[in-house]
Amino acid sequence: MHPHRRRLPPTTLRTLTIDSTAAVMVPEAVVLIRRFLLFVAVCLSCLLLYNDSNALRFLPRFSSSPSVLFSANNSPLVSGEHRLQKVLKDAAMEDGTVILTTLNEAWAAPNSIIDLFLESFKIGVGTHRLLNHLVIIALDQKAFQRCLELHNHCFALITQGVDFRREAYFMTPHYLKMMWARIDFLRSVLEMGYNFVFTDADVMWFRDPFPQFYMDADFQIACDHFLGSSDDLENKPNGGFNYVKSNNRSIEFYKFWYSSRETYPGFHDQDVLNIIKFHPSTLTIGLRMKFLDTAYFGGFCEPSKDLNQVCTMHANCCYGLDSKLHDLRIMVQNWKQFMSLRPNLKKYLILPWGVPQNCSLDSLHHYDAPERNNPHDLQD
Repeated sequence: MHPHRRRLPPTTLRTLTIDSTAAVMVPEAVVLIRRFLLFVAVCLSCLLLYNDSNALRFLPRFSSSPSVLFSANNSPLVSGEHRLQKVLKDAAMEDGTVILTTLNEAWAAPNSIIDLFLESFKIGVGTHRLLNHLVIIALDQKAFQRCLELHNHCFALITQGVDFRREAYFMTPHYLKMMWARIDFLRSVLEMGYNFVFTDADVMWFRDPFPQFYMDADFQIACDHFLGSSDDLENKPNGGFNYVKSNNRSIEFYKFWYSSRETYPGFHDQDVLNIIKFHPSTLTIGLRMKFLDTAYFGGFCEPSKDLNQVCTMHANCCYGLDSKLHDLRIMVQNWKQFMSLRPNLKKYLILPWGVPQNCSLDSLHHYDAPERNNPHDLQD
């Protein structure tokens, strides 16, 4: 006889069945949760990568030709040039003119040159609106980040193999590289079809300069010393402020100017300009060149004498960031005092500038000072 087997009640069987199903479902739920978390992680990673690439779009690499932009692995980025086109287009006036300045880490430091530069636009006569057309070309990462904090139109231009963060002492190899890189970049802007006013950031804009520009000139430039005629080639130009129209003549001239660095090695762009302005090739190109009167476009070398006429004042003939900042702050304060006067007093009082003080031609005699690594000093 078979032993009697006890038969379980139906309810117990149902309970066992339910518990077995749950045991199978628990690991499946864990798998689903893990898959969901993995999906979220992948999405977040993609978002971070997108944001990084979006930021890095402002940091193309600059080779010997600024119109060719490179990534970190030296592969050409076709879109890089298009991004520069977009920045210029967004900032351009109706006639295709942009205002350009360059900025490195030293001049970008808080309470340094860039703050005084932007302030001058805000306190000048008819200059505040011109900020809408200003593009700041940052030469390093920190300068670019500071630009984004202060201004709407920023573009990062990184020159391969050159560190532009620290001070570029006058006439040192580092200074020369920076100046020639600027000339080559400006040539590329002309080739894109844009007119430009290039201004060093140590040029204070106190009055709208456009009414004082010559409408028939291709290339017009401020002077360290102005001899009385805008056509006199003996004028001493300063490359820190110029207005250039985009056309075949100006493009060919900038190409000739840049290539002349090889003919005159060890010379900076301003010295080479003083040579090639007499060169037969310049005459062949047909460039219409004008020199701007220091009565309107002055500087520490030759200050504008009448604050009712001055448009810009340049901290030229000055060596060292501390000296430059000291005198620029006095200059800005002088302008504020002038602007606070009643109109009749402005018209009849001849107020002198309180500068230069620490800046002078004698300070440039130290141009052979060795390069230092302090990023809070700056080029002249």
